[in-house]
Amino acid sequence: MTSYVENEVDLTFPFEMQKIVDQIMETVLEMENCPYETTVNLLLTDREGIREYNRNYRELDRETDVLSFPNIPFDMAGNFVVVEEDEAAYFDPDSGELLLGDIILSADHVVAQAQEYGHSLLREFAFLTAHSMFHLCGYDHMTPEEAAVMERKQEEVLEQLHITRDL
Repeated sequence: MTSYVENEVDLTFPFEMQKIVDQIMETVLEMENCPYETTVNLLLTDREGIREYNRNYRELDRETDVLSFPNIPFDMAGNFVVVEEDEAAYFDPDSGELLLGDIILSADHVVAQAQEYGHSLLREFAFLTAHSMFHLCGYDHMTPEEAAVMERKQEEVLEQLHITRDL
């Protein structure tokens, strides 16, 4: 399992981002019974940066808290069988790891939402990372049923890691 974390803003958090990303990544992939070693990229940007990425890649000219760019076109969320059909498209030829996708987080939104919801920066960063990891595993929240599944899974990850709202 490999994660790459890049911080393109001057903001630093009072926790080790790499460690939290790795813990969440490992927990989510275990929950989803992912049979492969994987690679995920996470970029921390600001309000202007995430707005630009959202405009360029989703044609939505607005800010958001997190963007997820899955590399795998899942037929069914969490079913990794689809990658066996075209291994060259989904696996890094050097490492052999499954290229799961990319996450872009807005540091400004992490700070603002932590304050708004009355919990720590760690809790908000972890929540958004878990949320995005489930998107990379094929989950969505377009319907109330889908949203309920994602919410339950996200909370389960945070509970397993003891990252509570009290932190």
